[in-house]
Amino acid sequence: MFRPSLTSLHDPYLMKDMHKAVARIIAAIEANEKILVFGDYDVDGTTSVALMYQFICKIYNSELVEFYIPDRYKEGYGISKAGIDYAAENNFTLIISLDCGIKSVALIAYAKTRGVDFIVCDHHLPDDILPDAVAILNAKQKDCNYPYKELCGCGVGFKLVTALAQRYGIDEEHYLCYLDLVATAIAADIVPMTGENRILAYYGLQQINTSPYAGIKALF
Repeated sequence: MFRPSLTSLHDPYLMKDMHKAVARIIAAIEANEKILVFGDYDVDGTTSVALMYQFICKIYNSELVEFYIPDRYKEGYGISKAGIDYAAENNFTLIISLDCGIKSVALIAYAKTRGVDFIVCDHHLPDDILPDAVAILNAKQKDCNYPYKELCGCGVGFKLVTALAQRYGIDEEHYLCYLDLVATAIAADIVPMTGENRILAYYGLQQINTSPYAGIKALF
């Protein structure tokens, strides 16, 4: 790993439920469903949302895609009832949650009663009882055979985007362009700088220094 290479990244389909997540997103696209990209207000959450929202807009009608960041003071961390109600009242039938959701058992059950499906992309340690989501992408699940367990939330989102790109036959430039966001999340969330995180951070930092995403450039 002293010479990081993107070819050393693991196949995203090794992650438990990845096939289910991709199938549900493709079904939503084919049925013209409204998709809401939901993420926390911290750096890992907002970079995850930026990555996922922009990629979904590349492959789908952007008028049917929105993002939702919960209010830090009114809603707090994680999935919120207000966010689910917003989705239901505005005819969103699929929420992709990033950096949150693994512990939101009751709220995701509530979403189901309102006709809203969830795909959960998270990296926090799961409890024994998991939410009733269409798919849960989290390498820390006991029965997930994904080789690397320390991805941040944005890293998990990047894996989903990679899997979607593979399914649609989209060139890697259309998702590697978000590596600056992934590297920012890796640094801010203080995940171990090992394995895939080291590869993603290495190439993300190169991008930050050469052609950063507009939001990161503005921060400079």
